[in-house]
Amino acid sequence: MSNTNTEHLELNSFIQDVEQIVQEGGSEDTLISKVTERMQQLLKSEKVLPDQYMQPQSKFALYPLYIAQDESFSIAVTVFDVGQSTPMHDHKTWGVIGVVQGVEHEIKYDRPSNESEPLTVLKDRYIQEGEIGTCCSSEQDLHKVECASSVPCVGIHVYGNNIGKIERDMYNPQTGAKKGTVTRWNTVPNLNSTL
Repeated sequence: MSNTNTEHLELNSFIQDVEQIVQEGGSEDTLISKVTERMQQLLKSEKVLPDQYMQPQSKFALYPLYIAQDESFSIAVTVFDVGQSTPMHDHKTWGVIGVVQGVEHEIKYDRPSNESEPLTVLKDRYIQEGEIGTCCSSEQDLHKVECASSVPCVGIHVYGNNIGKIERDMYNPQTGAKKGTVTRWNTVPNLNSTL
């Protein structure tokens, strides 16, 4: 977000608070806990995101809401249109998600010990609008996400790195084989907004 206006003061305050949390440091668990607590406050806001960050694309969208100058963290907005999903993938960092609209279906997988084993499901959950979840940590980093609602699923994701730049892996669910990838940032649509 380049400019600010009074309509999104809470969102700008959230970004500043996350920056302070990351700068203060601590264990991964501490960072996740503090960001989760702050995200709970944000999701109580009446209008959390500007409209241009709520727009679906032809495949799921990853919009940059904020990237720290030193790339120590990034805040992304993900938009999954009805029927859209990610491949099975990892993150190589910690992450916290808050669902702003719709329902997110997340399936977490056990990391295979070699590339000839099928992936096994560890957890299958639905994250409802207003709910928060830990999407990844150094201990559990492999999942698939899809829209599970009749409206696009929109989430705010805070990651401990520049998620639109780091090389991660996609996994074949049948064999466990992985392939390096970078999930590039999408350009935020221009809706002639003042933000």
